[in-house]
Amino acid sequence: MKSSRFWAWATFTVGALYFFVPLIATLEFSLRMRRGEYSFDAYRVVFGDDRFQATFTYSVVVAILTILLGVLVVVPTAYWIRLRMPHLRPVVEFITLLPLIIPAIVIVFGYIRMYGSSSPLPFLATARGTDALLIIGYATLALPYMYRAVDTGLRTIDVRTLTEAAQILGAGWTTIISRVILPNVLIAVLSGAFLSFAIVIGEFTMASLLNRPAFGPYLQNIGANRAYEPAALAVLAFAITWACMSVIQILSRFAPKSANQPR
Repeated sequence: MKSSRFWAWATFTVGALYFFVPLIATLEFSLRMRRGEYSFDAYRVVFGDDRFQATFTYSVVVAILTILLGVLVVVPTAYWIRLRMPHLRPVVEFITLLPLIIPAIVIVFGYIRMYGSSSPLPFLATARGTDALLIIGYATLALPYMYRAVDTGLRTIDVRTLTEAAQILGAGWTTIISRVILPNVLIAVLSGAFLSFAIVIGEFTMASLLNRPAFGPYLQNIGANRAYEPAALAVLAFAITWACMSVIQILSRFAPKSANQPR
């Protein structure tokens, strides 16, 4: 018993050191911009950079639109699969896993070939069209996480009973999804939304190849030309990601228990 506890703590300690030592070293290096003393000069330079403000704002807006698109696509789909077509669930789950198998660079090159300026649907001919294509691409990358979060939320409620009750009261399908189903899986949707946000903020491949002013390419550009600012940006990006993960953990505590579990 003592031996197993020792090895459990030893494994935890090694894992914690492996995780935190590089992070602490990066944080310490980001504070050494002023020679001979620690300072927040690197962070001050980053926050004062117009490109940082522009690219971060752009990525935040794109992330919000990506989340909205994901909710509009995933929630009705997962609801309908669970209510009327459960036999198709393995197929849908396989399809939602494809973005994890197919590299983003393959997806974006497919977009370039299909939606270039000489194609019948020239999305890439205009900035707004390219932005729309980027949002669709990000929604595709976030699909595995959003779908599984929503599907897990749907397992915690009695979808069929709620639907029948709403239909008895005269509700249509749009009302059922927006005013009955969505509020009951809102915590699961928010979990998927924060995962999507974390993915979009740091994504580089699609934004770079589509030549959009996103935060990911900005991180890469700064990393190639500066010393201390990239370390500060790495710490900030890590803080944003962990903030999203922390919010998900907090929200999961308020999630209802599965409808199949005894009360």
